[in-house]
Amino acid sequence: MKIGKYELSIINSGYFKLDGGAMFGIIPKALWEKSNQADQENRIRLSTRNLLLRSSNKNILIDTGMGNKWDLKSQNIYSIDQSEFILANELSKVKLTPSDITDVILTHLHFDHSGGSTKIENGRIIPVFENAKYYIQKKNYEWAVSPSERDRGSYIKDNFLPLYNAGVLNFIDGEKNFDDEIELIPVMGHTFHQQLVKISDSSSSILYCGDLVPTSSHIPLPYIMGYDLQPLISVQEKKKLLSLAAEENWKLFFEHDPIYVLATIKITEKGFQFGERYNSI
Repeated sequence: MKIGKYELSIINSGYFKLDGGAMFGIIPKALWEKSNQADQENRIRLSTRNLLLRSSNKNILIDTGMGNKWDLKSQNIYSIDQSEFILANELSKVKLTPSDITDVILTHLHFDHSGGSTKIENGRIIPVFENAKYYIQKKNYEWAVSPSERDRGSYIKDNFLPLYNAGVLNFIDGEKNFDDEIELIPVMGHTFHQQLVKISDSSSSILYCGDLVPTSSHIPLPYIMGYDLQPLISVQEKKKLLSLAAEENWKLFFEHDPIYVLATIKITEKGFQFGERYNSI
């Protein structure tokens, strides 16, 4: 798929599991389990699906997945499965290596979005993409450095402080056009100053939803994660962006849906629902 000067490719970086109740907040299990089967520990399977944008002089990666710096206890807690998809191997399928990535746009610094940004090498933690500039909302970085007790476990400093120390972390302040096709849109509900990424030209638009709409099952407005710091703000932000998506025929890109990559949005008597869903780009 091409939008403007960019060729779009999916880069899978593995799967993990989180508690289904936490993923769907107030929604009863009898409803969410219809589309998200839980295991014996009530966890549901989630993808870490990243998006690669390639042009003649840029290779831009959006988010970096879980990474591989996990101890055995954490691997078991989150049922981390990277047996099939390893980020470097996925890049090789499109004839790239980590050193070919020029830019990394991070939606936010939670571990399942930024963990693949750094690696352990010779006892040191260093950037994975050695030639890349990394981009994050300044205020999300500030929050990540000093989070609340409620969300401290989601921000692991080894994923982002080495980027800052290496001088490759670039701060964005608010809504910004990254270039002619890429727009960065801050949202506040899930965590403070997450940035969504909209890629568009005169005929097509894709919204990389991050954790505002993590899966296609989260399209209805009340389907808000228990992890969200400001769930009522999430509802307002979803309503605004899903209305635009329906009106302007955007496709939503799902980072965590284990099956579906994209969906269109329609408005029905029951509210927002997906129109068409796609399992490839």
